[in-house]
Amino acid sequence: MSLFNPHLILHLLLLTVVTGEILRPRFYSETCPEAESIVRREMKKAMFKEARSVASVMRLQFHDCFVNGCDASVLLDDTPNMLGEKLSLSNINSLRSFEVVDYIKEALEKACPATVSCADIVIMASRDAVALTGGPDWEVKLGRKDSLTASQKDSDDIMPSPRANATFLIDLFKRFDLSVKDMVALSGSHSIGQGRCFSIMFRLYNQSGSGKPDPVLEPGYKKKLNKLCPLGGDENVTGDLDATPHVFDNQYFKDLTSGRGFLNSDQTLYTSRETREYVKRFSEDQGEFFRAFAEGMVKLGDLQSGRPGEVRSNCRVVNRRHNDVLLVS
Repeated sequence: MSLFNPHLILHLLLLTVVTGEILRPRFYSETCPEAESIVRREMKKAMFKEARSVASVMRLQFHDCFVNGCDASVLLDDTPNMLGEKLSLSNINSLRSFEVVDYIKEALEKACPATVSCADIVIMASRDAVALTGGPDWEVKLGRKDSLTASQKDSDDIMPSPRANATFLIDLFKRFDLSVKDMVALSGSHSIGQGRCFSIMFRLYNQSGSGKPDPVLEPGYKKKLNKLCPLGGDENVTGDLDATPHVFDNQYFKDLTSGRGFLNSDQTLYTSRETREYVKRFSEDQGEFFRAFAEGMVKLGDLQSGRPGEVRSNCRVVNRRHNDVLLVS
């Protein structure tokens, strides 16, 4: 879909101007004072069990907040009456580690039943994923409600493709009131984690329909990716997004300056005039990157649609009330 589709533009404008819940730091200080420590404890457990899982959980914030605000809609399973976001083009066979959120929710429900929203869990867990892997730590604003519905179409219409270029990304982020600097810094989330061969096959074998590889790829890195992702091979095989996939640092930006960006949407940040300077600055100054990333994550977490919500007892299903009895749909 074209970025300039009128329906999409209206949707994004509504998302950025409608006032939702009033978010503030330490929202659960009285109702669930151990909430943030419980989330971090469970994230530590997840990281020790599978290092990649924390990066996967961090991605949930981006995929959730960009689609109708930070409301945990991305966690909802499909129902007979609702086709949710998990099978959207950007999420199918890609988003993972939903079970980590389930474990966190279970621990919080034992400590403080029906108090902490799934939407806030995603925000806290994303912050902790960064902090636990060596990145910045920051104070999160909380108090979100959980969505009563989800939409695969909304996700398909909004979430960018791995083929996206810097111009597309700048325009998209701008509609969420996120600056060019925010966009480049937030792309640094790819400092940890892995991506699928599916996302780079065109770069390796048919960039821009040329029948040739992306000429920007550094030869040694291209050879490595060809071995990892051979033509006709399993496109669900995963590769590291940067050279230090378990450490949140500025290696991601250093890799981009040397033609070793895994995704096209990553590498284009260095080849584009509009974003190159930020890539260079972040590659040279990790502290500046960390500050910009934390600021961007807070801004991203502020996105709300203003739609009605609830605190779900289960992050994968919507609660519904009938004759004052809480049921699970």
